[in-house]
Amino acid sequence: MLHHLSFAVTDIVRSAAFYDAVLAPLGFGRVWEDETFVGYGTEPGKDVFALKLRPQNAAVPGDGFHVAFAAPSRDAVDAFYKAALAHGGTDNGGSGLHPEYGPGYYAAFVIDPDGYRIEAVITTNCVS
Repeated sequence: MLHHLSFAVTDIVRSAAFYDAVLAPLGFGRVWEDETFVGYGTEPGKDVFALKLRPQNAAVPGDGFHVAFAAPSRDAVDAFYKAALAHGGTDNGGSGLHPEYGPGYYAAFVIDPDGYRIEAVITTNCVS
């Protein structure tokens, strides 16, 4: 459904270091960049998630908005979580099974350095 998604960030170097670390376990890396933009994906030049430098007007959506990144395994979810905490993110619900979302919902919930709520998730036998 979505082609790509971008976050406005206040510090492109800090945010790129954070997303380099958290997206690597999920199989994503930098595929395009310049001084004000970093794009992530799996193919060169084809970003599906991007950071755009907006130091004066980066507005983070409030509670109720979050982005969930698909993870290839539970180990990848845990690695995402550990990398987030090690690179300036804060816990927003832990990493592990979240049966409140279904019996096989394994996810990590964090807040990035700009305040965006993000998640890594893998599901098995789960209903949304």
